[in-house]
Amino acid sequence: MESFLSKLKEITTLVFDVDGVLTDGSVFVTDDGLQSRAFNIKDGYALQLAVKCGYNVCSVSGSRSKSALHRLNSLGIRDVYMGIHTKVEKLKIYLEEKSISPENVLYMGDDIPDLEVMKYVGLPVCPADAVEEIKAVSRYVSPFAGGKGCARDVIEKVLKIQDKWMTEEAYSW
Repeated sequence: MESFLSKLKEITTLVFDVDGVLTDGSVFVTDDGLQSRAFNIKDGYALQLAVKCGYNVCSVSGSRSKSALHRLNSLGIRDVYMGIHTKVEKLKIYLEEKSISPENVLYMGDDIPDLEVMKYVGLPVCPADAVEEIKAVSRYVSPFAGGKGCARDVIEKVLKIQDKWMTEEAYSW
């Protein structure tokens, strides 16, 4: 079985779920029904750096959160798919359109809706607080929880092993 570190060398595409991965899964609801989520700034730094370094960065989420879409777009992520109920089908279309092999994809998910897509990609990973079924199919379990630096953890690992971590792109936000 190929080692986790050697798989990191092959990654060209980083795909993330939103709730439970890029956020801690909490949804704050105001009296008038507006919803908001908290994103980790260190995850955000790593996400925008991955975009600057030329990686395909994508999000596939069942959520329809406009604030999440706005946050990801502000980081330079243009491939954001919200309200997706069959994530593996959407990802297959995305990869075909961009001529990307599933073997070159790192996907980070945390819950049952991520299971099929994680079985499809070359490098399935998850946050520390993912459900057991997701941990069972993951090649790596981050020591960080969802919304608490897990995305930064895996992005940093990819960039470091591919010698793209402390390049000039790292110094501008």
